[in-house]
Amino acid sequence: MSTPLKNRRILLKLSGEALMGAEDYGIDPKVIGGLAKEILEVRDAGAQIGVVIGGGNIFRGAGLAAAGMDRVTGDHMGMLATVMNALAMQDAIEKLGGEARTMSAIKINEVCEDFIRRRAIRHLEKGRVTLFAAGIGNPFFTTDSAAALRAVEVGADLLLKATKVDGIYSADPKRDATATRYDHLTYNQVIERRLEVMDTAAIALCRENKLPLRIYDMTQPGNLMRIMKGEPVGTLVDAG
Repeated sequence: MSTPLKNRRILLKLSGEALMGAEDYGIDPKVIGGLAKEILEVRDAGAQIGVVIGGGNIFRGAGLAAAGMDRVTGDHMGMLATVMNALAMQDAIEKLGGEARTMSAIKINEVCEDFIRRRAIRHLEKGRVTLFAAGIGNPFFTTDSAAALRAVEVGADLLLKATKVDGIYSADPKRDATATRYDHLTYNQVIERRLEVMDTAAIALCRENKLPLRIYDMTQPGNLMRIMKGEPVGTLVDAG
C-alpha cells in the first residue's frame, strides 16, 4: 500500500539556473525532462502542483541594472525570460503525457493565459500542472516573492524551493567547510540571521500567512516525492 501524501496542494519554486544543468546558458533538455517527470509522478499520486521558475539562465535584470541598464527595463526583460522557461516546462510535461497551463502576470495572450486566481485554482483542481510566469508583473520583486504570493493566493499547503544544496546552512557550504546545516528554522531566524535562502519579502509573506517553506536538493532524484510522503528532506521553515 502506497504512503499517502502529506500535502494536497504545493507550489514549487525552481531557479532558472537550475534548468541549465551542466550548460553555461539556456535550458538542458535532460534536466527539464527529469524535473517534469518528478512533477508528474507527484501529480499522479494525487497532488496539485503550481510552479514558479526564475529566469536567471536566460537573463538577470538586477545584474544588468547594476551595470547601468534601467532597472525597470531589466526587470521586464527578466519577466519575459521566466515566460520562456515556463513554456519550456509546459512542453516537457506535455511530452510526458501530462497537462499543463502557463499563466502570465503580464499580458502575452498569444503564448499563454493571463493569471486569474480563480482560473488558476480551477486548473489545479483539474490536475493540470500550473506554471506561473512573469513574477508578479511588477519590477523590483523577485521570483521568490512571486512564488510566495502565488502559493498564498492559490491556497497551497507547502512552498518548496528546489536548490542544488541539501537545505539551509549557516554559510555557503562550498566556501565554508564549517558551515552548519539546519533541519528546522523559524521564519524569524531566517530573517534575523540573514540566511538569504529567499528574499526577506518572500519569507515575511510566508510568515504572515503561516505558509511552511521547505528548501531541498533537486539534484537528488526522488526528493520531491519523499517530501510529499512526509520524509524530513532538506530544511523546514515555519512558525516553530
